[in-house]
Amino acid sequence: MLALNSGSSSLKFGLYRVRPGEVIRLIGGEAESIGAHAGSFHAHDASGASLLDERAALPSQEDAVRRVARLLTELKIPLPQSIGHRIVHGGPKLRQHCRIDSSVLAELEAAVVFAPLHMPAALSVIRFSMTHFPGLPQVACFDTSFHVPMPEIAHVLPIPRELRAEGVQRYGFHGLSCESIVRQLGGSLPRHLLIAHLGNGASITAVKDGRSIDTSMGLTPTGGIVMGTRCGDLDPGVFVYLARQHELDASKLEQLVDQRSGLLGISGVSQDLRELHKIADVNADARLAIDMFCYCAAKQMAAMSVALGSVDAIVFTGGIGENDAEVRALIGRHLGVIGVRLDEARNRDARDPIGDPASLCQVRVLPSQEDEQIARHADTLC
Repeated sequence: MLALNSGSSSLKFGLYRVRPGEVIRLIGGEAESIGAHAGSFHAHDASGASLLDERAALPSQEDAVRRVARLLTELKIPLPQSIGHRIVHGGPKLRQHCRIDSSVLAELEAAVVFAPLHMPAALSVIRFSMTHFPGLPQVACFDTSFHVPMPEIAHVLPIPRELRAEGVQRYGFHGLSCESIVRQLGGSLPRHLLIAHLGNGASITAVKDGRSIDTSMGLTPTGGIVMGTRCGDLDPGVFVYLARQHELDASKLEQLVDQRSGLLGISGVSQDLRELHKIADVNADARLAIDMFCYCAAKQMAAMSVALGSVDAIVFTGGIGENDAEVRALIGRHLGVIGVRLDEARNRDARDPIGDPASLCQVRVLPSQEDEQIARHADTLC
């Protein structure tokens, strides 16, 4: 099974062999900076050893898929039996993972309005994959599916009923990542779980008995906590002010909240926490960006503890959640109010679990295995 996970300027991929009870990754990799002057393409084998580290421009998502196909040929790997795609948003009508046909493709095109930062790239990859791999089953795996069980109190937005009828509601995202965490925990899955998926996009999800009951992102992946370039939750009056005083139309507002805000907007320097850490001691805005990110994440996690009633475990995942010990430590200090304590040495080394024995709940670091989940769904549906 070939898993394709497209971002606005990247494409992650993984080739998996799926057998009863196990999923084995054969190769994986990522095309980065798609559309930029200097792109890159990396690939590694099942053990993580590098197969390829290539610096070359990749003008489009289609070129990235073509490069993945060429890699399979170069390694003399047979064509996959099916291809699974991570889809951020399927709109109100597509909430369950499914095979892609013409009607599904039409619904995906209609859903672009809900996630304009992500969906055009995903659709481009799907269309090209259908052309480049004719006859292969293609599967759509939705980030929103995991959150379908959310109760009305969590998914209904306080807006007029006629807008809710159009599908304007809280959908939630990072569902494939949350699925992978629940699967990894398996028989030790706690009843009351907080999942902090922290990356360039970030969200907090409350999971009770393995089901999502609330999450920080809303109608779109722009809502929730502060992110790399996305603002997260914002006073609606800000939009009224910007439209009235600065005459910003929908397109300019969209660019502002999706591409110019968040860590980049606060710091004025970078959306990358790794870069902000390097200059935080001498750049007050970089320090503020880091502190705001951690403060917002902790506030949302504490709020989700209300949804759960109690917290048995917290899992950090995603690029930042898995790799940034300072961010985990800062969030942990804020969460002292609900009895969270981290073991300093274990947190520094990301030795799971990272909670102190005196912590009132478990604190863990687990990898987000979105692509493996895509392979599982592709196998099931094909």
